[in-house]
Amino acid sequence: MTQETNANATAHATDAISIDLIIGEDGLARPPWAAGDPLLRAYYDTEWGMPVRDEAGMFERISLEAFQSGLSWATILRKRPAFRAAFAGFDPERVASFADADIARLLGDAGIVRNRRKIEATIQNARATLALRDGGSDLAELVWSFRPAQTPRPLRIAEIPVKSAESEALAKRLRAEGFTFVGPTTMFALMEACAIVDTHLVGSHRRATSGVWTA
Repeated sequence: MTQETNANATAHATDAISIDLIIGEDGLARPPWAAGDPLLRAYYDTEWGMPVRDEAGMFERISLEAFQSGLSWATILRKRPAFRAAFAGFDPERVASFADADIARLLGDAGIVRNRRKIEATIQNARATLALRDGGSDLAELVWSFRPAQTPRPLRIAEIPVKSAESEALAKRLRAEGFTFVGPTTMFALMEACAIVDTHLVGSHRRATSGVWTA
């Protein structure tokens, strides 16, 4: 094998696994965002990219993705216990009943993100969730109905999409159902988090572990 041929073979082999992955002390490959902070690492290893198929779970994810807009996910993750306490465990029925006094309470809660528009959006989205239920539909089933035929297979972080035709269609449908703070980029992030698409980098120890996608 010539030196040039050997170099090409090495480059091809390297290209089969993302060069953006970081190998941890445990020998597992993770993307940079999940390689350092213990909280993010645990979230990546056990939760992100795993299926969420129940109504309350999907409502929580939509709510937290909305609050994350403009902020880091680490900020939201650290505040998640406070969010759950403040929003009644993200029970759609209880959140849908929130009134002005609850909004004032939430605006005074330093444990969460005190953004009036996002708080009001969460309450509105709880009501929209119940309206779906009353119409014989289910929030989780609706979101999953926008699962694409294929999932991305990114080798590098730069190859991970920020939105898709399906996330744009999902955002449009949710808006039509009365939801807010559900733009196509936010909905793509939701789809990633819930395993509707698999954007784990090729070579990550979490790639194709959701049971939804096989490669």
